[in-house]
Amino acid sequence: MIRFENVGMRYGTGPEILRDLTFTVEPGACWFLTGASGAGKSSLLRLMYLAHAPSRGLINLFDRDIATTPRDELPSLRRQIGVVFQDFRLVPNLTALQNVALPLRIAGKAESEVRQHAVELLRWVGLGPFVDHFPPALSGGQQQRVAIARAVIAQPKLLLADEPTGNLDEEMGNRLMRLFMEMNKLGTSIVIATHNEGLVRRHGGRVLHLVDGELADRTDHPSASHPS
Repeated sequence: MIRFENVGMRYGTGPEILRDLTFTVEPGACWFLTGASGAGKSSLLRLMYLAHAPSRGLINLFDRDIATTPRDELPSLRRQIGVVFQDFRLVPNLTALQNVALPLRIAGKAESEVRQHAVELLRWVGLGPFVDHFPPALSGGQQQRVAIARAVIAQPKLLLADEPTGNLDEEMGNRLMRLFMEMNKLGTSIVIATHNEGLVRRHGGRVLHLVDGELADRTDHPSASHPS
């Protein structure tokens, strides 16, 4: 699903903020990306969803070498990735329903199917009464749930989530994590960046731990609540 070999990354002409990253995320795997603030978690996710090019090294995504993939083919790769951004990146002049429906409309799905799925998913994340609200009228936690619904609605091959439960109460955070885990069981590969060590302990999975832009540890973390 994802393969990094000796990857580095820098912004502009500055020093590398990610260095010598080598790892593989297998199809159907669930990984937690951990590390202190500033360790490089969000930057690593940017590389994974092709928002930034590496300064060196090899990135292979869906069996494609990104460096040799024609630029006009990159959008089709990105459409196979669902992303939950830390700043949500909702379209402000679209309603919650329209934001969530966007990936299905881009994929050319029938409008009746688009609306049905979007409404069902918004109800599931507790936003049934807010389907016609615009993002500026929603709280931070509500916007985050819209962003999560948008990321998962098209059942992507790969889901990348940057602190997806950061603005949510414990009950809603656990509910959304159950959604992620169900998607994982159905075959979606998942990478979740989080500061929350309790989240990792509760849900288990594999851990990539970053320290100052370098991969310090890669471990299997058994789940306390869902033993294998």
